Amino acid sequence: MSGLILILAFAFRLAVPGWHYEFPRDHFSHPEFQTEWWYYTGNVKDAGGHRYGFELVFFRRGVEPRSANPSAWRLDDVYLAHFAVTDVDAGRFRYSSRVNRAGPGIAGVSEAEGRIWNGNWRVDWDVRNDAQHLTAIAEAMRIDLRLTPRTGPVIHGAGGLSVTGPLAGQASYYVSFPRLSVEGTLNGAAVTGLAWMDHEWFTSLLNADQKGWDWFSVQLDNGSELMLFDLRRADGAADPHSSGTFIPASGKPVNLAAGDFRLEAVETWKSPKSGAQYPVKWRIRVPRLGISLECAAAVKDQELYFGKGSGPSYWEGAVTYSGSAAGVGYLEMTGYSGGSALGSLR
Repeated sequence: MSGLILILAFAFRLAVPGWHYEFPRDHFSHPEFQTEWWYYTGNVKDAGGHRYGFELVFFRRGVEPRSANPSAWRLDDVYLAHFAVTDVDAGRFRYSSRVNRAGPGIAGVSEAEGRIWNGNWRVDWDVRNDAQHLTAIAEAMRIDLRLTPRTGPVIHGAGGLSVTGPLAGQASYYVSFPRLSVEGTLNGAAVTGLAWMDHEWFTSLLNADQKGWDWFSVQLDNGSELMLFDLRRADGAADPHSSGTFIPASGKPVNLAAGDFRLEAVETWKSPKSGAQYPVKWRIRVPRLGISLECAAAVKDQELYFGKGSGPSYWEGAVTYSGSAAGVGYLEMTGYSGGSALGSLR
């Protein structure tokens, strides 16, 4: 569910029931849909126990109408990327973004090469075992991380369709690797830990009365994982299309409907840049699974702020879980900084 939403273009294909998932094909690009993202988040520690969080995300946005121009510089898709590192123990958060067209190899997605990239930020994918190699460099941030999946890909949503709105096509095809072992370097220091990878593709996602969402990834020490997204309506009412997935340490993933879980915000933080009030501490309950957790931001200021007129800002950061089990993960919150989550990516 991670990422920011783009404006609907009816010329693109809609996400509807009946998609036949096929891997490794579906790990790569789906240009018949307008919007697609590959979202990596993780928590790692160095040899001394110093904790960091990282986010590396690649977006593709299809442009309509498609160009007939044979030039390598024609604009069929806009490629965007965000990169962030949280130094948890130092209480510091840094982030960067970029936007490119494909051009002569500047950005893109290639199944043949097993590669997703935007400039020198890239994922190299080994389709034999789904190992993924992340590399990215920006000011005061550098990662070189090798990710090994501990489970196969998990498909979210009943029947393989993650429904997010009341109208036909308001949905996505949504696949995750919910537990990836991480080894590599962050700012030159050797680190190990866990990562989560989301891949979604769609054309229409939110209804007009939905202003944003809160998305939780949960990696528990008992070997289970949980994904929840809470859709928020403009009138403050809970949206019935919120949902999630519980992945037990052994066994089949369990789809969760809006009525299966409860979220309560218990502490907020006000951004000095956007003025948005973000909930940075939550209580999470999944009664039928016996899950009772507290989610707390590892650092309160993990807002990616891009300024007025540059698209919506959002909060995305490392969190710690405690309660019926302990663990780590990531939290994303959109639609708090004014306007709507329906907007163009930066």
